[in-house]
Amino acid sequence: MTTLPHRVLGALERFNAAHPWDHNAHYHRWILRQVPRRFDTALDVGCGSGDLAGLLAVRAAEVRGIDTDPAIVARAQELTSPEAPVTFTVADAPTGIPAAGPYDVITCVATIHHLPFGDALRAFRRHLAPGGTLVVVGLYRARTPVDHLLGYAAVPLNAATGWLKNRGRPAPRPVAMTARTRPAEMSFPDIVREARAVLPGARLRRRLFWRYSLVWHAR
Repeated sequence: MTTLPHRVLGALERFNAAHPWDHNAHYHRWILRQVPRRFDTALDVGCGSGDLAGLLAVRAAEVRGIDTDPAIVARAQELTSPEAPVTFTVADAPTGIPAAGPYDVITCVATIHHLPFGDALRAFRRHLAPGGTLVVVGLYRARTPVDHLLGYAAVPLNAATGWLKNRGRPAPRPVAMTARTRPAEMSFPDIVREARAVLPGARLRRRLFWRYSLVWHAR
């Protein structure tokens, strides 16, 4: 019996590898509901393959996407229509954020755990226009009972979603999932405490699929 969890875990890993889906893209529509219907400028930090930047471009006059990975930036440029008002740049955050702002909207999905957290939030605050919106979807390290309960709940939902999105057939990984990854180190309570110290009034919430959200409006 003691080997059963390992067998189950191995089976789940093989199943999920055969039926992959983009957990970050799952939150794109939610992100769009947090920002205005029309705005001038947006910055997507950690743009990856450019999917979210392309969605923002439907509402914005100009979108800039930055990422540290030259290969994924090149892929984003290939996948984005040349007519879309989107510019992709290889740049480091938070120090390399383009100075073309301030930006009406800044988004950062599954990237901030790669960065010095407080420094990144302070940089986003500096580059956000008055009245602008910051939306972060991040990863956190599970440490509390609530964290672990959400993680357990997400396991069958993750497998079911992969099955449905791929119509029960094996599939290659989406392009967005080819970017470099690393595990999160900060716990959700630590994230909340540091975020609210930098961004008073920020709204943070645990989400399914091992994510959390942060929304803040500049004054």
